[in-house]
This record gives sequence, C-alpha cells and structure tokens, in this order.
Amino acid sequence: MAQLVGPLRKELADSLSSCRVLVVGAGGIGCELLKNLVLTGFKNIEVIDLDTIDVSNLNRQFLFQKKHVGKSKAQVAKESVLRFCPSANITAYHDSIMNPDYNVEFFRNFQLVMNALDNRAARNHVNRMCLAADIPLIESGTAGYLGQVTVIKKGQTECYECQPKPTQKTFPGCTIRNTPSEPIHCIVWAKYLFKENPHQLFGEEDADQEVSPDTADPEVAWNPADAAARATASNKDGDIKRVSTKEWARSTGYDPVKLFNKLFKDDIMYLLTMDKLWKKRKAPLPLDWTEIHQLGEEAFGSGLKDQQVLGVQGYAQLFHRSVKTLRSQLIEKGEGAELVWDKDDPPAMDFVTAAANLRMNVFSMNMKSRFDVKSMAGNIIPAIATTNAVIAGLIVLEALKTLNSDFDQCRTIFLNKQPNPRKKLLVPCALDPPNPNCFVCASKPEVTVKLNVHKTIVQALQDKILKEKLGMVAPDVQIEDGKGTILISSEEGETEANNNKFLSDFGIRNGSRLQADDFLQDYTLLVNLIHSEELEKDVEFEVVGDAPDKAPAPNVPEEGKNIANGNKDSAQPSTSSKAAEDDDVLIVDSDEEPSSSTMETSPESSNRKRKHHDADTDDAASKRKRLDQQPADDDEDIIALD
Repeated sequence: MAQLVGPLRKELADSLSSCRVLVVGAGGIGCELLKNLVLTGFKNIEVIDLDTIDVSNLNRQFLFQKKHVGKSKAQVAKESVLRFCPSANITAYHDSIMNPDYNVEFFRNFQLVMNALDNRAARNHVNRMCLAADIPLIESGTAGYLGQVTVIKKGQTECYECQPKPTQKTFPGCTIRNTPSEPIHCIVWAKYLFKENPHQLFGEEDADQEVSPDTADPEVAWNPADAAARATASNKDGDIKRVSTKEWARSTGYDPVKLFNKLFKDDIMYLLTMDKLWKKRKAPLPLDWTEIHQLGEEAFGSGLKDQQVLGVQGYAQLFHRSVKTLRSQLIEKGEGAELVWDKDDPPAMDFVTAAANLRMNVFSMNMKSRFDVKSMAGNIIPAIATTNAVIAGLIVLEALKTLNSDFDQCRTIFLNKQPNPRKKLLVPCALDPPNPNCFVCASKPEVTVKLNVHKTIVQALQDKILKEKLGMVAPDVQIEDGKGTILISSEEGETEANNNKFLSDFGIRNGSRLQADDFLQDYTLLVNLIHSEELEKDVEFEVVGDAPDKAPAPNVPEEGKNIANGNKDSAQPSTSSKAAEDDDVLIVDSDEEPSSSTMETSPESSNRKRKHHDADTDDAASKRKRLDQQPADDDEDIIALD
C-alpha cells in the first residue's frame, strides 16, 4: 500500500511514533482509519469496539474476511493491520467504550481520540469523557455519499452536544396499532411484536410499546367496555381477550397457526368493530391460515433471494418457519428466557419480514423484500466504502494538524454528494466556539425539563430523561431541598424502592432543582423542573428553552481553570449502559469558510440552541441523606452512521 502523505517534518514524525491515540470503533470508518494511521507513521494505537464481524460487513470493512465472521472486530482489525505494519504497537479491546473501566484516567493516557462510531449515545459519552480528560477529539460520520469530520477541543470549540441534533422520528401508538398507512408502520409493529412490550412474543417487556388494537384511540369514540359485545372474532384460535400476547402464546406452545390467526384474523376483526376508524379510510382485510393454504403452492420470484417480494402464502410460510425456529431457541435457553432482536440474526429478521409484510397486505399496502425491510428495521442507510475512505483520510489530516499544534488550521469538513456551485465536494468550515448555553460543556451546565410531577415516576426520570435524552450513563441524583436527599443512586439496590414512586411523593414540585452527577463521565448537571399538566398526548416531558441563533463567544478562561466538566481528581465510575442507534449529517453547499453552525441545514437540524435559566449551583459539600430515612410528602426515521 502506498504511503498516504509525503515526508513529514522530523519533529512531527517523531511525535507520531511516540504519541498514543485511541480509535473508538472498528467498522466502516474504523478499518480505513486504522490502515491510514499506521501508514502515516502512528505507532501506538488502541482500538475498542464491542461488535463482532457479520457477513454484511465484508463489502466495505476490508480488514475482515469471511473466515473472520463471528469474531471480534477490534481484535481482527488489529491482527490484519499488523500484517502489513508489524512495527505498530496496537492494543485491541472487545468491549463497549461505555464500560466503567474506561474512565477519565483511561482517556488521559492518550494525546488524541478519534471516533469512528455508528450511534449517538456512544458519541455523546466519548465527547464528555474527552472534555473531562481535556483531550482533543476528532468526530466523524457518514451516511451514504455524505460525510463529516470535525475537531473538538475543550474550551476552544463547540463540543458534540453544543447544537441539538434532529429528534428521532416517532409514530403515534394508535397509528402503529390501529391504522398503519405506510410500510414503516408495519415494520415497527413487527419489531415491537418480537421484542419490546407486554404484548410481544420473544423479548424483554416494555409497557410503552404495544401492538394489540388500541381501544383508547381518540378516533374510535365509543366505550371500550362495549368491545366484547361488538367483536365478532373467534374465541378459539386467536382468543380476542385483551391479555398479554406473550402469556397467551406460551400457553399455546407458540403454535405458529394460532399466532397467525390471532394477529392477522382475530385482532383485525376486532379492529373492524371500531367502525368509525374506517369511514374515511380503507378497512383492513383479515387473513385466515386455512384459506391461504387452500390456494396451493406459491412460486417464488426470480433474482436474489433477499430482494424477492413473495406473495401472501410465501410470507405465511416464512412466518410459520421463523416462529418454530425462535420457539426452539427459547426452549434451548430455558425457562423465562428472552431473545434479543438483531437485524443480522436470520430467524429474527425472517419473523419481522414475514409479520410486517402480512400486516402490509391486511392494510392494502405493497409488500416489501427482505432487503428493504432489513434496511428500514435496522435504521440503515447503505454504507459506501469510498465515503468511509475519504472521511478516514480527512480524520488523519485533522489529526496531524492537532498534534502539530496547528489548531487554528483545523476545520469542520463536509463531504457532499454533488459538487457545490464552485465544483467542490469537500467543504471546509471554520470551527465554532463553545455554546455557552450547552448543557454539557458550559462552565455550570444546567437544563430545564417540563413534566408532570404527579405522573412522572423516578424510573422514567432516570431512564428516559437523564440517560436516554440527556446522555448520562450512571446518574446519582440529589434533590436540592436543603436536606441533600438522594433520589437516585448509581449503586445497585440503594434507591430501587423509589423507582415506581412519583416525583411529587418526594416533595418535588414546580421550580424544584435536582443535581445529577455521573461519576463515570465526571459530569454534573443541574436539572430545573417545571411542572405542567398541559403536555401533548403521549408526551411525557420536554426539554425547554431557546438560545440565540448565534451565541456570543465565551470569555477566555483564566489559566489553569476548567471551563467544563472534568477535573484532575476524577471520581471512580459506577455502571454502564448500551448505546442506542441514531445520528445525523449536516449538508452544506459552499466552499467558503463560514463557521459550521451558520451553514444551511435541514429544518430539523437547524441552529436552534437550548437556553437554560441562569442559576448558581451550591458547590459546598453537603452530607447526602438516604431517602429511606425521609418520610414521603403526602402532597422514531433514524439514520445510523457507519
């Protein structure tokens, strides 16, 4: 392989051979990046990735071969790179970067961190760890032909979270359960059916994602108590009673025929009793297993198997086979076992493909190939090897500037699909200064959350607000009530009794403030709560406040003082969490050098900045009191970058 760049200055070449760098991710970008680093002269590289190699990776992740399928990406990437650069010193970790072992002290071992990730949660986490450790971070991402590279340096640039990212697209529950109108609605329904709710079949229960007909749909406008009298569905095979599908399915021994008739005949006939739903839209058409199989054998189409669109009988047969396979897997795992949905697991993907297509047929939609269903179910934008290669090259160029102390030359660089008016595909933009209203890198980070304190439980505050929305991994939460009362502890079991209690049970009301600490991220956030009983339907909370379109540049901090979370004496970490899949790419159309935050983007990712109420936090140490010593007061289209 040819050397990527010409001869480097001796000082820089020596710096590359001696400095330690961390690469987070060994997938599409990561493989290209590791190759580029060793060919440029980097000698001490550590790489971490929690994934194993799948056949679908082989078209672009060139460090892997078919014989490597099922093995650790990080470990195989290391072995492959050492074959053409034996002098490199590479350490591989088959693990999640969110594991508490990789704390602030771990990050301080490196001169530079480079992200090659495919999900926002991990990006948020690495961003916070680099801020806490005061280590430069080079962030990157691709989506199809689009790509982006930027440099993040504490106190000098925007951090990854300074600008709000596009919100994950979601669909109303009643649309998913009662009136799907697009294939994606049926695919989401099929995924929920597999894994994520008390009416699911094989996975972990989550009461927020149901698939059975929704009798509370505002369009229905009749008393759900009348349902039994109105329903004409069978009481035999599918049993229309509103019980847990998982519980019922177990009682049938996961009989594929009974499951089929319940999901695609009985539940649909139940929906038909909600006659007001069908006055302005086409009514669904129930399917019956026996009738379908009286049609005889069905011939499959031509072409690649994954790109064939089968008929109703073909998908009914696929449903039957996949249920039997998944049932066998459950039996092998033992009593109480659960399966985890994975788009790269053939039986799970077969089940979702079949169930989604059968539902599409019921609701008179054109059915989709397995390839198309997998793309939508896995939130996939097809990855392109050349895009990954270009972005990996740009990462190294920005790394050389950073290590050479040419920070004023660093840029955010966008890779576009089409040349701009000046015939440029690569568009550099000046780096923006930190957003003083950022709830991550501001000198005193705080955020305002609107919710109903009488309806929000502690578990929802922890999981949905602090972890999912605000990106914390293992938060400890103290109520600023003058007592130092602990609401949430990251130590297992310490505050578990609080999980299902409402916030109001602890005296939390409009204007209450919470201090949330994440010791793993060395991050402290002040959370201001606004009580509201006027949130929209299905909205549990809102992060509120708008900042100016262009925030003023922050004051230069005094020498030696931190301006963001992170200090020399970092605390020990606690627990870790998995990452969720989603991300963003900004598209620009100029080769000038305006700041990246002034570039034109999609409406969802426009330059809205959160505004938080200014409030001083009490830095004085106070002894925390356990809640058990306190009486309670009476008073979803996601883009995954490769």
